[in-house]
Amino acid sequence: MAQKEKVEKFVNIKNKRASFEYHFLETFVAGMVLRGTEIKSIRQSKVQMQDAFCTFKGTELFVVNMHISTYTEGTYNNHQPKTDRKLLLKGKELKKLLDKSQDNGVTIIPVRMFINDRGFAKLEIALARGKKLYDKREDIKDRDIKREMQRVDY
Repeated sequence: MAQKEKVEKFVNIKNKRASFEYHFLETFVAGMVLRGTEIKSIRQSKVQMQDAFCTFKGTELFVVNMHISTYTEGTYNNHQPKTDRKLLLKGKELKKLLDKSQDNGVTIIPVRMFINDRGFAKLEIALARGKKLYDKREDIKDRDIKREMQRVDY
């Protein structure tokens, strides 16, 4: 008999690469339009957001290249892993994101996915500007210093 995967009530999936590659200017929390078995895979934490980004199609915001694995117990009703998913934001927020994302060097990226108290999957997105190479080196240096300080304390 097959063993069922563990389903978690609290999901907190982070895009660690995003904080290394970008400076976050502003963050927003958006709902997602999900189909079928996608929420079950999210509750099993089977999401990859490393290469994901957000883009506008008309006046609607979509997340592109976010991989939500197919549900193992799903049948022919299973979802496609890399489809574009619509994000749900208020009109003012959409307008603000559209205006600021047209600036040079600014993009919208997903930072974190979580399930709120009501059981809905939410995506935290950030308006971000890419870091330069010397900024990345500074981050690595700070992280190493912090790690050494923790080793000395123990």
